[in-house]
Amino acid sequence: MGVDERAGSPSPDDPVSYFLQDMTFHGRTERTRAAYERVLRDFERFVREDRGATLQAATQRECMAWVHSLRGEHASSTVASYASYVHRFYAYMTQVGAFDSNPMALVTEEMDESIDTDPARREISVAEMRSFVADLGHPLERAVVGTLLKTGMRVGECCNLDLRDVYLDDPEIREAYPVDPRGALDGRPDSVYVPSDPSRGEVYNGEERTASNKRKRDTVVPVDDELKRLLKAWLAIRPDTDSPALFCSTSEWGKRATPSMVRGVVAERAGERGWYREGGDAEENVTPHYFRHFFTTHLRDRTGDRGVVKYLRGDVATDIIDTYTHNWGDRVRDVYESNIYSLL
Repeated sequence: MGVDERAGSPSPDDPVSYFLQDMTFHGRTERTRAAYERVLRDFERFVREDRGATLQAATQRECMAWVHSLRGEHASSTVASYASYVHRFYAYMTQVGAFDSNPMALVTEEMDESIDTDPARREISVAEMRSFVADLGHPLERAVVGTLLKTGMRVGECCNLDLRDVYLDDPEIREAYPVDPRGALDGRPDSVYVPSDPSRGEVYNGEERTASNKRKRDTVVPVDDELKRLLKAWLAIRPDTDSPALFCSTSEWGKRATPSMVRGVVAERAGERGWYREGGDAEENVTPHYFRHFFTTHLRDRTGDRGVVKYLRGDVATDIIDTYTHNWGDRVRDVYESNIYSLL
């Protein structure tokens, strides 16, 4: 890159690559880096081809013109997000001494658009989601999507599940997988345990993890008859592997499923129904995180009990989660099984 990182201010031949490399060093995920690269390369092309300038020489006018070119093609929140990517790029490059100034700073201050932290999402009915699940052909896809839709867990939490985290009361499964379930599942058949402690890059239960669980406390979530059927169908063909993972790849044989794998599958399947397009935002695209939104919205509307839903999501305070943990068998399972939607 033409950079001597050991002394003086950097003068990279490719500023975007330099910035992305530093993002890697700072621990940013591959997905985040890819999003930044897509936006920054688009900005770079605009500056070079439409304005005849370079990234180093770009002014506030170039930044304003680029932002204006995005309007009409993207939602206002997306425009704001893309502008913030460029703003952070310039802010960092200025901080390390590679650039003299940040021409996007004033532009972002004066923009009418704002990043929507709680976007209105595509409305999908239970019947439409049931049709989506029916079109999934592979048992792994059906089991993973079913788990996300039936439990509301995050995609990273789903990928971090191990065989010991699921207690299915079925003699065939117990014979095929003689793995002792977690102690927290003792006396709680047909349940899944979602721990709070796995972290990205950490070796947990003998295997390095690619995602972190983000819930505040460990959670036990019921498994209804439909999810049990989906999991049983998957376990019948699960690769014979040394990995403790519940979900593992059948293309990269036996490798633990990763969030990027799941996102790719969901994007492809959702795209087939017109529910996903490259460059679309949260208002438009159906992603694994959309399933968490779907679970929350529909179960909350059906139960009218925000406490139970918050407990299942794993994002409530200690005193509340303790209340539901102690009343798990009485309250949580009864409310869940009486109100969870049918997907099969």
